[in-house]
Amino acid sequence: MIRHIEASDITSLVERLCIEANCVISKDIEQCFLRAKQTEKSPLGREIIGTLLRNAEIARSTMAPICQDTGMTVVFVEMGQNIHINGGFMEDAINEGVRQGYQKGYLRKSVVRDALLRENTGDNTPAIIHYEIVPGDVFRITVSPKGFGSENKSDLQMLTPAQGIPGIKKVVLDTVSHAGANPCPPIIVGVGIGGTMEKAALMAKKALLRPVGQHSEREDIAKLEEELLDEINKLGIGPAGFGGSTTAMAVNIITGPTHIAGLPVAVNIGCHVTRHAEGSI
Repeated sequence: MIRHIEASDITSLVERLCIEANCVISKDIEQCFLRAKQTEKSPLGREIIGTLLRNAEIARSTMAPICQDTGMTVVFVEMGQNIHINGGFMEDAINEGVRQGYQKGYLRKSVVRDALLRENTGDNTPAIIHYEIVPGDVFRITVSPKGFGSENKSDLQMLTPAQGIPGIKKVVLDTVSHAGANPCPPIIVGVGIGGTMEKAALMAKKALLRPVGQHSEREDIAKLEEELLDEINKLGIGPAGFGGSTTAMAVNIITGPTHIAGLPVAVNIGCHVTRHAEGSI
């Protein structure tokens, strides 16, 4: 049976999620901060984590942005094949929600119309939208504003299968080491392994949405996540790059099928708040 959804309801949902994602830290990250404040070995690092917690509380209580870089809006749409949109084109409805959310939330507009001409669109549109068609009549949207302090330090490498796990580890550790303080640590590291060039990058970005502390269901991948997190924290970059034992809060890995001749590895770094908010209609 077909379920009908109004385009205007999509706009309202996206508007709310844009403001919420930019102003309210997710509970899993906040809890990780609280734990890190106790376990961080550097006194300055503990002080910085305390400052990040206070900043998050002020942002939540005043509905002000957690960070001045309110990002380029990335939207994940999970849509059942039995859904029909009434009253407008879905992509227009999503972008209208971004436009309204960034205007009503007094969020910085950071999007330029063309990568070379550099003219600001003035409303943070267009969003980057990823669609996933699933069975049934579910309609779920996740809004993930992506600041470019972290995005600029992400990477993609096309390894050969012979490079295997050691090659994957090197890509991840080299990327984080090169990023240093720029992505506002403590960071979350999303890793996509497999697919093609663009699929690996998408998996890495989706990996950032997994709650902190929730590992892969595959035992071998969960072990790799733990090993990489330990090695990253041994780099000593620390909170805000001032040194310490908490450089990353999580390493989240998603794997997928690929070609017999390839081993694509993408690393998408998320800043200390790695913002996202989710809602359904």
